[in-house]
Amino acid sequence: MLADLVAGALEDAERRRAERPLSVVEAAAADRAPAIDALAALAPAERVKIIAEVKRASPSRGALAEIPDPAALAVSYETGGASAISVLTEERRFRGSLADLEAVRAAVSIPVLRKEFIADPYQVFEARAAGADLVLLIVAALDQAKLVSLHELVTSLGMTALVEAHSADELSRALDTGAGLVGVNARNLSTFELDRDLFGTLADRIPSGVIRVAESAVKTADDVAHYRAAGADVVLVGEALVTSDPVATLEEFLVV
Repeated sequence: MLADLVAGALEDAERRRAERPLSVVEAAAADRAPAIDALAALAPAERVKIIAEVKRASPSRGALAEIPDPAALAVSYETGGASAISVLTEERRFRGSLADLEAVRAAVSIPVLRKEFIADPYQVFEARAAGADLVLLIVAALDQAKLVSLHELVTSLGMTALVEAHSADELSRALDTGAGLVGVNARNLSTFELDRDLFGTLADRIPSGVIRVAESAVKTADDVAHYRAAGADVVLVGEALVTSDPVATLEEFLVV
């Protein structure tokens, strides 16, 4: 599944590149206001922080929510206390777009993450041109040389990389990039199976000074509490927010 998602994302990027060459995207990225400091926004605090996700669908769950106005949803997330917004831009299985990201960036004042299957520098420049402050890099989707080079590019553009792992080996590779923001995804992106306890088994391997993000398998405040007890500084939440009253749900989650 992950290989198919990456291949599809690269095909879509090539289509966009034919319409909008790299030089044009680089110029647009340079014209953007500087990225917001996501490490400061997501720094450990007395209570857990939430990255709230704009997510219409997923390969594992199918359609989740129509979200005709992603900007309005993002504003409700910010109002509800989210520390950052994640926007799915993958077109085929998640029904997202860069237009969603641009709309959200224009509507909120907190950091915005481009959630995509990034495997080419063009996609990183696209992210900055659209106003992203963070970019997701999935260790399982990249060899180490590409992971390091993309991380360096993200950083050079003033953005922050959320480097995502799903095993001890992947976590080691994530930390070897020097990432200051590391996620552990409970969902195996090859099989799409969930393991809510995975974060807890890996959290102690993440050194102090690196922000720890728990991803996936969040349905209730109990799930957030479970991750917080295991050492999560930040929890990324998507489905539970788009299928409920987002402000009320965030209020429940943020008391953890």
